[in-house]
Amino acid sequence: MASALTDKLSRLVKEMRGQARITESNVQDMLREVRMALLEADVALPVVRDFITRVKDKALGQEVMSSLSPGQVLVSIVNRELAATMGEGISDINLAAQPPAVILMAGLQGAGKTTTTAKLAKHLIEKRKKKVLTVSGDVYRPAAIEQLKTVTQQAGAEWFPSSADQKPVDIALAALDYARKHFFDVLLVDTAGRLAIDEALMAEIKALHAALNPVETLFVVDAMQGQDAINTAKAFKEALPLTGIILTKTDGDSRGGAALSVRQITGAPIKFSGTSEKIDGLEVFDAQRHAGRILGMGDIVALVEQVTAGVDMEAAQKLAAKMKSGSGFDLDDFLSQLQQMKSMGGLSSLLEKLPAQMAAKAGQVDMNKAEKDIRRKEGIIQSMTPLERRKPELIKATRKRRIAAGSGVQVQEVNRLLNEFEQMQGMMKKMKGGGMMKMMKRMGGMKGMPKF
Repeated sequence: MASALTDKLSRLVKEMRGQARITESNVQDMLREVRMALLEADVALPVVRDFITRVKDKALGQEVMSSLSPGQVLVSIVNRELAATMGEGISDINLAAQPPAVILMAGLQGAGKTTTTAKLAKHLIEKRKKKVLTVSGDVYRPAAIEQLKTVTQQAGAEWFPSSADQKPVDIALAALDYARKHFFDVLLVDTAGRLAIDEALMAEIKALHAALNPVETLFVVDAMQGQDAINTAKAFKEALPLTGIILTKTDGDSRGGAALSVRQITGAPIKFSGTSEKIDGLEVFDAQRHAGRILGMGDIVALVEQVTAGVDMEAAQKLAAKMKSGSGFDLDDFLSQLQQMKSMGGLSSLLEKLPAQMAAKAGQVDMNKAEKDIRRKEGIIQSMTPLERRKPELIKATRKRRIAAGSGVQVQEVNRLLNEFEQMQGMMKKMKGGGMMKMMKRMGGMKGMPKF
């Protein structure tokens, strides 16, 4: 959806350049393209109709400021209405209850409910500083109980055991009693999913809701389900008083379709979105920022957050101190830089948060090849001894052959890495003691700058 809508709007902005006023004709042209993009993204038809009507009412006859084109104004209107459709602002999770606050996770099998439960546990531990307990009421799939145990350990939370011969309500009440006695702040209850909606599933989850009286009832939905997401959302809304939605797999190709539909169909706010399969791949949902991504404006705030979270500040400060003092930038430092790039989620993860035009230029680079290259370099450096990393000048022909064999590459790859390292090392040396200023002067970068 994101790329289709971005392409259509970009084309319209170019076509409308030079027109002084928004007219019935150019609005109709734009709305036709937007309607097609939304329908192709499996947005529910009633949602599309309502959205198109709102945009048309806001756009018709609107005066265009001299600094803007009609296309830019229309894109701005579409952006605002996209954000309004998905819910204004941020809707945080509600923990205002006598501990433990119970959060009930609902949704169909395959939506990513169990993994999302652990991701939410990690979010609550790291961002809200809560003590979290998880429990699985999925007695129909013993593997789901074991899966929750595994991902809960990865999240740093505690898991309450359950088994297939127990009743879901009994499991949940036992977990709640344990959580109270051991002073947990939050209890996350992962419920059973089904491949389709059935009466038994709804009766069971209603009974769980009645027994636990949760402070939050979150509906987990696969963002790539399209129209099926709408049908399941309606069924769960009728069965339960949903307080929020978590969208999973929003990094897929159809990003946006379910987000636009589910909010309007259920009336419940979207609280989180799953952005990757990693245990920390859960973001607080911001409708304005998500609308920007759909329209190809990127999400620079999320990009900054991702980079900041992935950067080891202590390592960065040590490297900065090395550069300032002029002491040796070695292969351990080079390896640290490569590993920090990986901890930020990789090049492709950073790329998708850039505005469309910048991403398109960066996208001309083969990201898979670039990421493989980073892993290869990491393997080469890790095949060196600590002494070789500190003193790369020791690495001659015999050592190169050993390093190449140890990392599974050709000797030419080792030579290439050492050449790149020497170039970076040379640049680091130039930066010390005001060298950066001299470099900028030589490049003409200081023209017009004030002298101090």
